Amino acid sequence: MAAVAMVTPSPFLGHFPPHLLANSSCRQCIQISVRTSKIRSLFWEPKKVVEQPQLDISIGNFISTELHAKVFPFVDSTNPEKAKKISVSVVSSISEVSSYDWDACCLDATGSEHFNPFLAHGFLSSLEESGSAVKETGWIPRHIIARDECENILGVVPLYLKSHSYGEYVFDHSWADAYYHYGSRYYPKLQSCVPFTPVTGQRILVRDTPYKDQVFDILVSAMKDLAVQFQVSSLHITFPSGREWQVLKEKGFLQRTGMQYHWKNRNYKRFDEFVLDMKQNKRKNIRQDRKKIAAQNLTMKRLRGYEIKASHWDTFYKFYRNTTDNKWGTAYLTRDFFHNMSSKMGDRVLLVVAEEGDELVAGALNLIGGDTIFGRLWGCRPGAYYPCLHFEACYYQAIEAAIELNLNKVEAGAQGEHKVDRGYLPEMTYSCHYILDEGFRNVIQDFLVRETQQIKLVMKLMQDSSPFKEGIH
Repeated sequence: MAAVAMVTPSPFLGHFPPHLLANSSCRQCIQISVRTSKIRSLFWEPKKVVEQPQLDISIGNFISTELHAKVFPFVDSTNPEKAKKISVSVVSSISEVSSYDWDACCLDATGSEHFNPFLAHGFLSSLEESGSAVKETGWIPRHIIARDECENILGVVPLYLKSHSYGEYVFDHSWADAYYHYGSRYYPKLQSCVPFTPVTGQRILVRDTPYKDQVFDILVSAMKDLAVQFQVSSLHITFPSGREWQVLKEKGFLQRTGMQYHWKNRNYKRFDEFVLDMKQNKRKNIRQDRKKIAAQNLTMKRLRGYEIKASHWDTFYKFYRNTTDNKWGTAYLTRDFFHNMSSKMGDRVLLVVAEEGDELVAGALNLIGGDTIFGRLWGCRPGAYYPCLHFEACYYQAIEAAIELNLNKVEAGAQGEHKVDRGYLPEMTYSCHYILDEGFRNVIQDFLVRETQQIKLVMKLMQDSSPFKEGIH
């Protein structure tokens, strides 16, 4: 007999817009049927909170780096008479890899035109050096490095051993609850991602060599081997590229989809050209939003590189803490992170600030990639409220900067359906999940199929009610 679990809409989607909930198909629960399995069903929202045991993942098997000596031989198609050997190692800090070697992998993997600043050595090392993504916060770096016989680095993977699911933005807390309901352990798990950052892009970073596909495969095999060696429940690769997502399906990873909001530059020369592509009521609302900034005697500035002083970061950190204290409850990033990251990333950093007279009252942090502005963090002065300032600092200023810099898009991150009315349309995002337990893997796969159907439906409804004029996509 099939076991059935009723599932409410996935937390991956955030909150549904009221106008979409009017559609009965969006309100339907999803049924999961499991015919034969060790795990009969998964209740994604348990009636009671599951007490999860405290786990110290700093000892025992979880520290081992014996994968260091593992060698993967293969035949080089450009020289079939000579077998190549790739050795794979695990490092406990990105500082063990030079910024030159790491960034060469990053740049080759994406190309300069699609360079992703969040995967750069400067950004990831700032997370570790500042105490943000370290053992004490539940993020143990376990980056994987591939080298040839001459010790040249051919590929890297940012990888972390984790004791929780915070700071990932691909929500699997209900999976952990299900594991504990059935007496199993979900944590620790392995996670390939950019900590605290739901930014899309390549995760397996490989140098551009004639045998780069073999290096890619070796790195994936090494991650899977590490999951078995560490005896973790699972290995997750979140927000990878679409190509990685497809390839990893063939290597035993479950496919998951999500949704973010991105703005597309249609060869605009000025902000007003973008606004003219909007429907009349949306165009009017955007103009009213922007008028309110001047009416409040606020001045907007976009600062880059050397223009951003230490005092800006000290003030912005207060804004960031105000946001986390009011919204999330946990500040993932330390004050030192902002200073370190800014000094290493230079002109890749774009800080939008709002001033009232001589006083800084709000700010929004962005990073500039090869063809994209990535909007990340926002905050304002504690106790203050400025109507529409969030829209101006986070969305409109990023659009203006993208037009000015001739960049293709702005990624505004997950959740927040209000972004659609301001020109940010839904885009599908991806994640890959290697679940070691067959019973859980089968049930989770069944859930993910239905979740993807739900996401596609919501995206279609949003696209059908696009804020742009007919014919503009």
